[in-house]
Amino acid sequence: MKTTAVGSGDWFRLSTAAAAAVIALTACGSTTPTGSTAAPPPTANMTPLTTIGPGEGQLNLIAWEGYTDTSWVKPFTAATGCKVNAHYAGSSAEMVTLMANGGSGQYDMVSASGDADLRLIYGGDVRPMNPNLIPNFVNFQDYFKAPAYNTINGIHYGISLQWGPNVLLYSTKKFPIAPTSWGVLYDPANSGLITVPDNPIQIADAALYLMSTKKSLGITDPYELTQPQFDATIALLKQQKPLIKKYWDLAGTEIQLFTSGEVTVGAAWPYQTNTLQAARVAVADTIPTEGATGWGDTWMLATNAPHPNCAYLWTKWVSTPQVQAEQALFFGETPVNKLACAAMEKLQPHSCAQYHADALGSYFNSIKFWKTPIATCDDGSKNCIDYSQWQSAWTTVTAG
Repeated sequence: MKTTAVGSGDWFRLSTAAAAAVIALTACGSTTPTGSTAAPPPTANMTPLTTIGPGEGQLNLIAWEGYTDTSWVKPFTAATGCKVNAHYAGSSAEMVTLMANGGSGQYDMVSASGDADLRLIYGGDVRPMNPNLIPNFVNFQDYFKAPAYNTINGIHYGISLQWGPNVLLYSTKKFPIAPTSWGVLYDPANSGLITVPDNPIQIADAALYLMSTKKSLGITDPYELTQPQFDATIALLKQQKPLIKKYWDLAGTEIQLFTSGEVTVGAAWPYQTNTLQAARVAVADTIPTEGATGWGDTWMLATNAPHPNCAYLWTKWVSTPQVQAEQALFFGETPVNKLACAAMEKLQPHSCAQYHADALGSYFNSIKFWKTPIATCDDGSKNCIDYSQWQSAWTTVTAG
C-alpha cells in the first residue's frame, strides 16, 4: 500500500501524511431518503444481530489508510478487548476482491466507498446490519441514514461513516468571477488548462452536466444510464480529452498543477482547495448550478465475518462525535454525525466552515453521491450500463 495516497475505485483519495484539513457536517434541510428500491440482494433475508455480545478479541478490517489510526484504535481496544488488524486497500476494486466469498471467513468489515457498495451487496459479500445497535445513528444527518448506495428496500447493508463533495476548483486570477457551470471543463477556450480525476466514476460528472444541458437525453440519475445516454456521455468525454492537461490520480498531483500554474480549472475536493489556499495560491472552489457528485464511505459487515460482535462494537465507536471528529481532522473529510462538528471546533476552531459544513442544506442536497453503476436500474428494468462497461469506456476515453 502506498503511503502517499489511498484510493477509491480508480480514484485515489487523500494520503494520511497530507491529510491535515478538517470538515464536519451541520447542513440542514435535507429530506430523509428511503434508500434504493432495487431488486433484493442475495443476503436480504439474513437476520442482523439484535444484541451485541462480548467481543471476540479480534477485528479484521479492510480499510482506507487513515481509517484505523492509533489515536482512536488504542482506546477502542482498551474499552472492548477487540484487537484491530487492518489491511489497507489501495482501491475500491481491491476491496471488492478481498471481500469475495463474504470475506472468506477472514475479514469482518470493509470501509467501502459508494462506487463499490452495490458490487459488494449484489455479490452477496456483505450482510444486513442493525442500526438500532448504533446509539449515535439517530444523530446522523438524515441523508446518511439510508443512502441509496448502502440501503435497499429499507435494509441497511452498512453504517455510513464520512463523506466529501467533488467541487469545481478554479484560479481566481483566470476567473475573477466564479464559474457557474461545469461547462468550463468542456470549453475549448480552456484547452490545456483543465484537469479532472483519472477514474471511471468521472463519467457520472459528465452525465450530471448533460442532465441539465441536454434534457432531451432524459438522464435522471448520473449513475443509471441507458445505452443512448451512456453513448452521449462518452462522446462528451472524448470531446473533452484534447482539452485536458492531465488526468490526476493523486490529490498532490492536482495541487502541484495549480501551484505551478499549469492548470487553471478542474474537478477537485475541498482538501485541494484548502491546501492551495493555505499555500497562498489564488484559487477557490464552487458547486456549479448543475450540482456535483460526491463520495460517501460505509462500514460494511462481511457475510461470513468471524468476529461480528467486535464489528458492531467498532461501528458504535467510530460513530461517536469524538471519533468522527478525530477521523475528519486526521483524514480530511466530513463526518455523518451532526454532533461531530462541535467536537471538531474544540479540536480546531473554524474547521467546520472551512469545508462548507455550515452551508445551507441546499449545498448538501445538490450533491449526487457515488453509487455503483449496475445493469439493473432502480426501477427494476435491465437497461442500465454496468460498471465494467464504465471501466472499459473510460480506458478508451483517456487513451484516445
